[in-house]
Amino acid sequence: MANEIKNQQDILEKLNITALNPMQEEAISVIDSTVNTILLSPTGTGKTLAFLLPLLKVLDPESQEIQALILVPSRELAIQIEQVVRSMGSGYKVNAVYGGRSMAKDKIEIKHIPAILIGTPGRISDHFNNNRFSKAHIKTLILDEFDKSLEDGFEEEMKDIISQLTNLNKRILTSATQGVSIPKFVRLDKPKTINYLKEKVASQLAIKTVVSPTANKLNTLLNLIQHLGNESGIIFCNLRDSIDEVSDFLYQNKISHACFSGGMEQKDRERGLIKFRNGTCQLLIATDLAARGIDIPEMKFIIHYELPRLEEEFIHRNGRTARVNEKGTAYILKWKNDQLPEFIDNVKGINISEKAPQKPQYWETLFVSGGRKDKISKADIVGLFIKQGGLKNEQLGVIELKPDCAFVAVPLTLANNLVEELNNTRLKKKKVRVTIL
Repeated sequence: MANEIKNQQDILEKLNITALNPMQEEAISVIDSTVNTILLSPTGTGKTLAFLLPLLKVLDPESQEIQALILVPSRELAIQIEQVVRSMGSGYKVNAVYGGRSMAKDKIEIKHIPAILIGTPGRISDHFNNNRFSKAHIKTLILDEFDKSLEDGFEEEMKDIISQLTNLNKRILTSATQGVSIPKFVRLDKPKTINYLKEKVASQLAIKTVVSPTANKLNTLLNLIQHLGNESGIIFCNLRDSIDEVSDFLYQNKISHACFSGGMEQKDRERGLIKFRNGTCQLLIATDLAARGIDIPEMKFIIHYELPRLEEEFIHRNGRTARVNEKGTAYILKWKNDQLPEFIDNVKGINISEKAPQKPQYWETLFVSGGRKDKISKADIVGLFIKQGGLKNEQLGVIELKPDCAFVAVPLTLANNLVEELNNTRLKKKKVRVTIL
């Protein structure tokens, strides 16, 4: 099943991590020695690595079956964890399955059975009930963001899935909030709880209010964006209609951005995130769907264009910035007559009259119609763009390699010439299309 198995130190070096934080060290120690574990820690503190490192220790490299199941409440979180596992270079195969993408893709990928399977409840339940692989060797169950995956909407699917896992010997539940009751069907007997939610640590998050003189806050939002300059951040809205309104307004004012909500097609959501991650878009306008499972370490701020109704979602939104040891700011955009909810207090206002220098957009994203299943690597793509496309090393931005395609950030001024030069050329043994995304 696996080859070139790496130990923890090798993995940390590959991830450029010099030392684990106290939460991660304690979590690894407890998970190693405990059957059932609950890990509570703020968003952005490294919970994913905290449960993946001890998971790798219990996997059997000789097994040809699925050994661990990670259940998550959103597609984006499934994709993120899959990317983390791949970046660790552990030697174990991993796949993520989720609603919104072709079932045929799932079937093709899981024919080559992974050691670790990640998925959303609906899609995992479908695979389970159609017996597409053996469940007998799944010994470890991880419920990441369990406060969402155990909500009423997922309960029947979760109950169905867990009832079919008859050989579990380890359960790990993680969350950035607490107070959620755990149903009996999880069979979480005498769990050990690791709670870092109330740790007295110096917060790197600043929360500031921006007051709009009118109920329509669009012009104030524009002023705030111009005040912040070219930093990367998320604008949170409560509704899809609000996203559309803000997006139309920003397009009119030539502000580069992408959108992200549950009402969008999965492909469009993923591509929006890709353009945001690689710097093609400065801003992401999103619903609370983006409050979990999106890890963009360089994000400097988030903007609450509309405040969430619940404190938990406020916490998760704010967790998109000031991650781990980085600083960040959450801006609350409010009409002067609005009252803030009780869970927000002691926040200071900010004057946004001064505008920061605005740099023009630098990056554009190109789509390449070949990926991992075509035996194409990132090194192959680098070679194509540098040797045949004529780019210099420093002109090549972020490359995201997918099973069937790749996305490459290149200078905006060179994008059209690169498409002309590289479209319909051969990469490995495949003739690929190269287009602007």
